[in-house]
Amino acid sequence: MVKEMVVYPDDRIMATGDVRGFDESVGKLFDDIIDTMKARNLEALSAMQVAHPFNMFVVKKDDEYLEFANPRILLKKDKFEAPESSSYYPGDLSVVVPRYAKMKIVYEDRNGETKYLDIDGDKKFAALFQQMMDFSLGGTMLDRVDKKQKEQFLNALEGKGLMPEAGEVCPTFSKKDYFVSFADKLLFLMGLSLLAPFFLAKDSLKTIYSVDKFIFPSVILLMIGFFIYAFYESKKYRQCSSCQVGNNIGVVIKRTALATILAIAVYFLYESKLA
Repeated sequence: MVKEMVVYPDDRIMATGDVRGFDESVGKLFDDIIDTMKARNLEALSAMQVAHPFNMFVVKKDDEYLEFANPRILLKKDKFEAPESSSYYPGDLSVVVPRYAKMKIVYEDRNGETKYLDIDGDKKFAALFQQMMDFSLGGTMLDRVDKKQKEQFLNALEGKGLMPEAGEVCPTFSKKDYFVSFADKLLFLMGLSLLAPFFLAKDSLKTIYSVDKFIFPSVILLMIGFFIYAFYESKKYRQCSSCQVGNNIGVVIKRTALATILAIAVYFLYESKLA
């Protein structure tokens, strides 16, 4: 099945992990990657580029589609410079990237069997392989060039009208993260207070118990504030994948559930000690 492509500035390509279980879904994803390559006339494509956060990709060599899962470069030498472009960056722009012509690779196939590959002198294939490795490590080819080249490339995107409007780009740091940070600190204090009944006298416990009673509603209010601000950002920054409502709901549920569990534990523990 042909998959929808992830393109800049979508940052979903930044989160990746190795394939752990080799079931039929791995083979299905490899098939989907190959179908997408054929449909879009691509010579290489990673799982990250079709919104699947796994360390796996396919590189076309002659008429064969070579599949790699969890690849590692054991040895590399013979550095050269390769002009590269990527389907992740629109506009058919290219940048010169330092690569290696000779490599020894270890990887797993779609069945989880360990394989080895020597790349020796085929610079085109070597460059494509390393570009896919960049995606599998949560980066892109721009992470391999100097700051000036990167700025020139991004400026060229902007000059072609391919960069989003400033108001549409999600900021690197969001103010909603303050809500989460403060809530996490309060949850840590609440968790720490569970140890107090084993070491402190009743008078001290009464004070801590009063503070815990304040912490629980504070965390709930912080999560409400977080969700309201996150919803605002999701409307303001349309290109921001981290502002998706589903992700924000997950943050709220996780911390609300933890606060509830800790509050219940504190209640029973302190009530029994103060009785």
